[in-house]
Amino acid sequence: MTLPRIFLTGVLGSLAIYLFVSAPAPLVEGEEKASGCLHPVKALFDGVNAINQAARGVYTKRIVGGGMASGLKFGEEWQEPGVEQGPLPALFLRATAAHMETLPPLVGLYLGSDAPINKSNLFGAGQVTAFETVKATRTAVYSDDAQSGFVAMYPDVAEVAPCVICHNEHPDSPKKDWKLNDVMGATTWTYPRDEVTADEFLGVLDAMYVSVAHTYETYLGKAARFEVPVEISESWPSADRRILPNVEVFLAEVKAHAAPVVLQAVMRERRSPRGVGQGTLAVQADEESKPCGF
Repeated sequence: MTLPRIFLTGVLGSLAIYLFVSAPAPLVEGEEKASGCLHPVKALFDGVNAINQAARGVYTKRIVGGGMASGLKFGEEWQEPGVEQGPLPALFLRATAAHMETLPPLVGLYLGSDAPINKSNLFGAGQVTAFETVKATRTAVYSDDAQSGFVAMYPDVAEVAPCVICHNEHPDSPKKDWKLNDVMGATTWTYPRDEVTADEFLGVLDAMYVSVAHTYETYLGKAARFEVPVEISESWPSADRRILPNVEVFLAEVKAHAAPVVLQAVMRERRSPRGVGQGTLAVQADEESKPCGF
């Protein structure tokens, strides 16, 4: 399967990321790239999580918030035939993660909580300790696991009112007193190795953008078949406009929000591939491992 290739260009102020040709095929197990840079997996996690946060934020604020004001509905049964709903933000992420699993990169994505509406999202015993640290510090926690490989857990913060209202009013919610800016859960990413090549790095970013676009496009396809079809154009919904932006407009907004962190992650310290397999999260240059360009 081929994917659009992301070409990162400009500086932080530009907030611009453009698609370029195609992503590389995944590496055969045990095969290493003969050229290019190696990046710490922490940088990959930070980059792909920035895309996730941007997508969730844009979707929640502009699609769910604006859409509800215009009369659109969002719920858990959004994929059921005849149900005229869009996905809730958490379900938007779940659908995106499911699509990611069909693509070549070996990245895992999971949204969990210690008080989830859906019990399948309840953290296991091994995840609770890391989540307590995430809640206390509101920063990412990185670790390695014998089964999952390398793991990064990022705080999932209630930044907009619809998230708080939904969780507080949902009949299956075990917690009814959520407030804005509470850490409601955490987004967890996994990858089997502690370093990635430049091609793998870009391939994962590509896969995340493609998966976000696929989930949003699925919703647009359904909205266009509502009894009173929703207009799809280049505009955003509002109190007086029952309308949704097309995929290109939505994705451009996501890229603009994610660009600064993605670019910073891409430009993080990296080294030449000599010495591959030494296995160290702290990537440092030495006689056999020298910095290189992307």
